Amino acid sequence: MKNIFHYISISIDFINRWIAAIGISAGVALAFSNVVARYGFNYSITWASELTVYLFLWSMFFAVAYCFKLGEHISIGLLVENVNKKLAKVLLLFTYMVTFVFLVAVSYYGYEYLELVIELEEISVDLEIPMWIPYLVIPVSFSFSAYHILEHIIALIQLPSEDIEFTNEASDLMKEMNKEVDVDELLKEADKRSGGLV
Repeated sequence: MKNIFHYISISIDFINRWIAAIGISAGVALAFSNVVARYGFNYSITWASELTVYLFLWSMFFAVAYCFKLGEHISIGLLVENVNKKLAKVLLLFTYMVTFVFLVAVSYYGYEYLELVIELEEISVDLEIPMWIPYLVIPVSFSFSAYHILEHIIALIQLPSEDIEFTNEASDLMKEMNKEVDVDELLKEADKRSGGLV
């Protein structure tokens, strides 16, 4: 049974990463091509702007889902980091549960809206494709996000309170400094992570 969930997780990760990568790459290439066609050849690809928007949206939503897997979303850990670890575990579980309920709700209502769009037979203006295709991103990506949060909930429940660790960019950099790392490389990494503030 554990292997099944492992393969589901790997499959979802693969889908998230590839749709995010292909969506952003194809969107940029298409937008660039349309600009070149418009200003270089006085010709506009009529459906390009609509498809570019859909590609960027799909890329963004699936990238967001993948970030839930990695735990890379912005979070404010000030409260959790300054209480004892048992209370921190409870607070983290509560946060994950609220996030999970929200993601499931959006996925469910996104699916209901999708059914309505299919029933109304909406068609996109330029691409002339059924609108349920672009809107499919909502229930699917939010379901994937909810699945990843559920993984975090299960892992946190199984993790003893005393083993909970909080990390931030500063502590990660300090760990790297303790390893024998090239100082110049470390400074470049710190500059990259801080957006040039270090």
